[in-house]
Amino acid sequence: MSKPKALFVLTGHDRLGDASDKSADKTGFHLFEAAKPWAILTDAGIEVDIVTPDGGNAPIDPSSRDLDNADNVRFINDQRVNAQIDYARPLEDVNLDDYAAIYFPGGHGTMWDLPDSDAVRSAVVQLYEQGKTVAAVCHGPAALVNVRLSDGRFLVDGKTVAAFTDEEERAVEKDDVMPFALASTLAERGATLKSAANFEASVAVDGNLVTGQNP
Repeated sequence: MSKPKALFVLTGHDRLGDASDKSADKTGFHLFEAAKPWAILTDAGIEVDIVTPDGGNAPIDPSSRDLDNADNVRFINDQRVNAQIDYARPLEDVNLDDYAAIYFPGGHGTMWDLPDSDAVRSAVVQLYEQGKTVAAVCHGPAALVNVRLSDGRFLVDGKTVAAFTDEEERAVEKDDVMPFALASTLAERGATLKSAANFEASVAVDGNLVTGQNP
């Protein structure tokens, strides 16, 4: 019997704004939010594959590049990880039947390329409706805001969800840059938000949907 595998979907968006605006501040995926769960799963014998919505490079948010953290260093020094984030496969090219879970780390880049990705929406619906784990942390739940299940309802409708809050966005002074307010949008879609104080831990487990507020 083959071991379970997990699929990490990282943002491929590297700017706080339009991707073509090279004057905009750099962003990407939050390093620790990918590195820590990757380490836990890898040490448990679970193979992790990494993709982006459209393929290509998965940029690390410079503000998260803490190289005093052992998990971060291990992640970026792993040859297989490097190959997968430098030349990531498009999400639509993987066989989703191979995976027991799909996970969306955060980082501000997620707010631009995850919400409107057909590949993301399709993958989440398929795995969720098969009873597999769908997980996201911090800004990663941006992947969920436009996901509708087969019955037409939003995935988060009636679910308890944790995510980076609007108050936290204002605290880091990026609320005016974001294309939408993540927590408010999740609430508009019918989610019940489970929130802690700014930058503290909050985790919501609702069936096979697992979400978190902060790294």
